[in-house]
Amino acid sequence: MIDLSSIVKRKNIIKADPDMTLSHALSKLSTSHDAAFVFDEDNKFLGVINPYYCVIKSSHPGNAKVEHCLHHPPKIYVDFPVPKVASLLIESKIHYLPVFDRKENFLGIISARRILANLMDFPAFKKTIKEALSFRQKPLTVIYEDETVAQALTLFKSTKLSKLIVINRDMKLKGILSYYDLISFLTQPKNHEGKMERVGNKIHLFNQHVKNYMKTYVLSLKNDNHLSEVFNLIINKKIGSVVIVDKDRHPIGIVTTRDLLRFYMDNEVIRGVKKTFSKIGKLLLNR
Repeated sequence: MIDLSSIVKRKNIIKADPDMTLSHALSKLSTSHDAAFVFDEDNKFLGVINPYYCVIKSSHPGNAKVEHCLHHPPKIYVDFPVPKVASLLIESKIHYLPVFDRKENFLGIISARRILANLMDFPAFKKTIKEALSFRQKPLTVIYEDETVAQALTLFKSTKLSKLIVINRDMKLKGILSYYDLISFLTQPKNHEGKMERVGNKIHLFNQHVKNYMKTYVLSLKNDNHLSEVFNLIINKKIGSVVIVDKDRHPIGIVTTRDLLRFYMDNEVIRGVKKTFSKIGKLLLNR
């Protein structure tokens, strides 16, 4: 049983001031799932700045004040069991959530990566990727490297994904494009340029090829690798996902931090059901 208080991060938390611009706050982050924690002058926690909620969902401009862009994430209390914390991390789409005591004092933050680092010995994670994630039958969403940013944005909007796998016309893995890679353009201040200039800049961006913005450094594994190897990469390399490829480097899947948390949750439910049936069985035998 993990004691949540022992893994709460209390130092070096990314913070933002209410009067800071959104662009400045976002520059402190590196992925769509990151968060900057906002406090007032009395050190009272106000909320978070997160790319998904502040840009993807709400479309705030980069020159907006942080206080007008706040997202209020679910609170984690230090006595919460780990499965409940994992569930809230999955639902929130944020990998960092605030932790409080029962007197509402802010204690620090908990991250998806810290939770996962303490679950590496969980028996179910000894399976191969194929065995562990066979329940995921969703079609893989990919985009060609020579398609446009406009096409990528359409995909982001329709799939609600935070990243796309980029391939060439031979269907081989070339990189990863995340929504965060485009945020600096999408949050350009609205009052620093003339209307026609802004429109022209956006049209120029939208017509750019995906390959100009994607990350080419992508960690990958094969289906017969073990899920524990995904853990090692996500935790040690501080990344959010691993692409699964076949022998010819064609992408056939992706395992994300949320997938690992979901897999843990599913197995916790199964274990709970087994325990319940075991108790019922014992009661029936003793009747």
